[in-house]
Amino acid sequence: MAKYETMLITSAALDEETTAALVGKFKSLIEANGTIDSIDEWGKRRLAYPINDEEEGVYTVIDFTSEPSFPAELDRVYKITEGVMRSLIIAHEE
Repeated sequence: MAKYETMLITSAALDEETTAALVGKFKSLIEANGTIDSIDEWGKRRLAYPINDEEEGVYTVIDFTSEPSFPAELDRVYKITEGVMRSLIIAHEE
């Protein structure tokens, strides 16, 4: 098992319920394939540069532990999910 951190930026144009459901979907996916160590909801922030003509995004940071093969699957799901503007997954050094 390895430790990872993922940052997810969802569209600020989505309402709070839709954003919570979207983040909940990823929480469930991570819990099904590993364990969540911590979740840090940063909320709505101004983006450094516009993405898809949007100036703001909702940031969520999740620290988790999983098998080394899982982050590739998580990244694939991020890319095909509507409402996800950007995502990043990094591995923590032991």
